[in-house]
Amino acid sequence: MKLCSFTKDGRASYGLVTDAGIVDLGKRLPEATLRDFLGSGDLARAAALAGEPADYAFDAVEHTPVIPNPDKIICVGLNYHAHVQETGREETVNPVLFARYAGSQIGHGQALVKPLESIEFDYEGEVAVIIGKEGRRIPEAEALSHVAGYACYNDASVRDWQKHTHQFMPGKTFANTGAFGPWMVTADEIPDPTALHLQTRLNGQVVQDTDVSLLITSIPRLIAYCSTVLPLLPGDVIVSGTPGGVGARRNPPLWMRDGDICEVEISGIGTLSNAVKAEA
Repeated sequence: MKLCSFTKDGRASYGLVTDAGIVDLGKRLPEATLRDFLGSGDLARAAALAGEPADYAFDAVEHTPVIPNPDKIICVGLNYHAHVQETGREETVNPVLFARYAGSQIGHGQALVKPLESIEFDYEGEVAVIIGKEGRRIPEAEALSHVAGYACYNDASVRDWQKHTHQFMPGKTFANTGAFGPWMVTADEIPDPTALHLQTRLNGQVVQDTDVSLLITSIPRLIAYCSTVLPLLPGDVIVSGTPGGVGARRNPPLWMRDGDICEVEISGIGTLSNAVKAEA
């Protein structure tokens, strides 16, 4: 089952994506947002509406981040061996975590904005994990039972600002730099996230290509680790890390520019596509 968030004629909603288009769940169910719906724990209500006629063509709405209002977005750095190697850093025993703010995100088809202050705007294709069931100190063996679904994420980085200090935050949360979409695929369709394959393309050129099985810290361990720090809530997002091939580590560097198209495709999920727009 594919679930998305969107706006139509100024009204925010969420829906079930079918071959015919989007069935507007916000019109049919009492929950106001996809986060609220996930929190209800009864996703079968959406599946039961799959036979309803589509309200909108998929491209007839403005797509917003899959979860526009998460309580928290936890991003993971340096979580593929190839990316650690290209940065010249050492692998850590525990995951490298940092936060991204909800206001920095955009949806599928919206513009990734290269800030005025930057000339080093980089792509980072990643798998986003969306939590469906609240938990604290979740055992690793039970972690996947807390997952509602998975989505594509482009954790685009403003590298020149990221390098201002040893803290990642300034370069990781500029407005309109985190693309999240086009939808989430529910976990029942992805029983083994390690079987996923991720590819990032810039203007059609493959720049990142990896099996998710190559994550250093697995998705179950990330859930267990993050939930030890504080409770994970329905709608929370863990952005699991980017593979090797980032623009900053190429020779010469490969930066995203005005007019570029960046795509993140994950097998079994779909393709997130965003144009790049230089801030005026």
